[in-house]
Amino acid sequence: MAISRFSLLLIFSLFLSLSSAEIRHTKIRSDSRPIIPFDEFGFTNTGRLVLNVSDLSLSNPGADHSKLGFFLCTRDSWLHVLQQLENSAVSCALDSGLVHGVVLFDSVSKSGNSFNKTYEETNPDQYTLVFANCVNNLQVSMSVRSSMYNLDGKSGTRDYLSAGRTILPRVYFMFSLLYFALAIFWIHFLYKKRLTVFRIHFFMLAVVILKALNLLCEAEDKSYIKRTGSAHGWDVLFYIFSFLKGITLFTLIVLIGTGWSFLKPYLQNREKKVLMIVIPLQVVANIAQVVIDETRPYGQEWITWKQVFLLVDVICCCAVLFPIVWSIKILREAARTDGKAAVNLMKLTLFRQYYIVVICYIYFTRVIVYALETITSYRYMWTSVVAAEFATLAFYLFTGYKFKPQAHNPYFAVDDEEEEAAAEQLKLEDEFEL
Repeated sequence: MAISRFSLLLIFSLFLSLSSAEIRHTKIRSDSRPIIPFDEFGFTNTGRLVLNVSDLSLSNPGADHSKLGFFLCTRDSWLHVLQQLENSAVSCALDSGLVHGVVLFDSVSKSGNSFNKTYEETNPDQYTLVFANCVNNLQVSMSVRSSMYNLDGKSGTRDYLSAGRTILPRVYFMFSLLYFALAIFWIHFLYKKRLTVFRIHFFMLAVVILKALNLLCEAEDKSYIKRTGSAHGWDVLFYIFSFLKGITLFTLIVLIGTGWSFLKPYLQNREKKVLMIVIPLQVVANIAQVVIDETRPYGQEWITWKQVFLLVDVICCCAVLFPIVWSIKILREAARTDGKAAVNLMKLTLFRQYYIVVICYIYFTRVIVYALETITSYRYMWTSVVAAEFATLAFYLFTGYKFKPQAHNPYFAVDDEEEEAAAEQLKLEDEFEL
């Protein structure tokens, strides 16, 4: 058995952030991999797994069926199982005492090509459902319906959300209310400052509304999954608004970075090229996200789409920084030549702040949040979602506050007495760079 092959695959799959388990239908066709991971789920002491296998066929019907089966395993236990396999302490993961065997095929082989199994998990922890094939070169085909849930201690109702994600419907709903309130406040503010409102401010409003609708749909999506194991169509609305929100947010960052609307009424060719790169990449990223969410990590396609999503996301995050850098460079050159040092210094300071905030926002939501998911106990997986949403809300508030419409000299009302001090500061900055 190629231990390195399935160990790397399963470790990779286990340490990725999987979506909350629900009722899943998976088809395996002529697959000879020794390990196939399915869903990951956080069980309480009333955990249940319902497994329905149909259309089961083996390339060699006479193979040892005791070497085929499903088991549950925690991340920590799997590392020890790998050591046992590498040290030849056991020849098959199913033989390890560190895994929780769900069903072996030798116990159901007489039942034909289908069987059902209900397994009770009373040891609370984060588990991954795994299929093991310890027969070399044996190809397995089957259709698997897996359902993992916890029973409520009082009512006995099923909760199809993982133990660490069961409060997510309320979290998303509360954040959606915050964004709706923010949208109402922004509309009121734009009405009061209607004489100094630019087109970019209406674009900001659209981004906030799409974010609120996206969170509302995600709350309903998770709520239906929690109760029934299926999204009942709310996932479609969630993907639509997630797609629109992602494109508009990245477009807004690019437009603000270029100074469009409030500094200049047009986009230069290089700035248009950035948008032409970011928008199609966001389309690809959203397609990849849908594939990742709607499929399980049992095939190479899932891993490929995950890599595509990460690569595209990184490219988009880097691309949106270029317009801000260009604006900073233009403002520095203008500050030296047009005789308005104080005004340009204020603009320059603002764009520098925005550049830093965008980098911090990207780093926090892409790196820190992932780290939280990795190190946080499965019971508190919701905390990474809360952290990401608070960071996003803070970014929206910062953007709105710094680029809000203002009377007289929009955005950059500067006292003329500061002109001399600003010129001196710019001179010192130039000397420092030299």
